[in-house]
Amino acid sequence: MRFAMSAEALWAGNFRDLSASVTRMATLADSGRITDAIVSDETARLKKLWHHYARTAEQNDVDLEDLMSESDFQELDLFDAMQLQAVIGVCRRSRSISDAGRKLFAASRSAKAKPNDADRLKKYLAKFGLSWDGLA
Repeated sequence: MRFAMSAEALWAGNFRDLSASVTRMATLADSGRITDAIVSDETARLKKLWHHYARTAEQNDVDLEDLMSESDFQELDLFDAMQLQAVIGVCRRSRSISDAGRKLFAASRSAKAKPNDADRLKKYLAKFGLSWDGLA
């Protein structure tokens, strides 16, 4: 229970992860008893499974309130906020605005005759009152 309620337990698959864990532990249990060793093994398996999700969450840990005015932040829908956090995360891990634009628009850029990913990204950020230089 301590692990299940801790910050380490991401439960990325919600009930699917929980159900699979309980089923796995019950299957491994001798005489129908789930031991501490079985629980420890399952906890370690879940931590390993969720390692990717934890890294992704850390990489996109962007505090929009620090970057935007309070009024602009208050007007954001959850959808826009989550998308903007992901975009800023990519920007912060990129060498230049062009590099970030190429990463963000990789699929749609091939359909354009003259792709200008940096300009597209610049306009997207400006829509939220942000600029490339202000993201560092």
